[in-house]
Amino acid sequence: MGKKNERIGIIKRIIHDELISSQDELIRRLEAHGIKATQSTLSRDFKAINVLKTPHPEKGYVYVLGDGIVGDNMAGSVNLDDAIINIKFSGNIGVITTKSGYASAISAIVDSRKSKDILGTVAGDNAIIMVLREGVAHKEIVDSLKKIFPTTTA
Repeated sequence: MGKKNERIGIIKRIIHDELISSQDELIRRLEAHGIKATQSTLSRDFKAINVLKTPHPEKGYVYVLGDGIVGDNMAGSVNLDDAIINIKFSGNIGVITTKSGYASAISAIVDSRKSKDILGTVAGDNAIIMVLREGVAHKEIVDSLKKIFPTTTA
């Protein structure tokens, strides 16, 4: 196994099993596994494996793996099921209001689904601007988001 693949595998395992809140903390955990890494290397790895930072009740923010975190209380750290407060539309723009600190994680999940109806998202702390394909019905967007986030309302 190559160094990069080995490092990424260990990063995934650590993030899945532990509550890691900083790159420095992760670098120390990797060193305990005999892996040397810099913050720039971690940043590239995070992008490659879709690592997100999401709010945690005790640790502030923690890293999670972007794929499969909805409804999965990974290490007790995150549950995004009810993080969306509401969705409003104006033409082909949707605005999703979220609990404070959750917009980035939700935006990354929506973007990762590569919907043909959602061209892209931009996230702040508690709001997401969603650009929709021309002519798409708002109800279709809400219905597709309900499949990911069951408590979504519009």
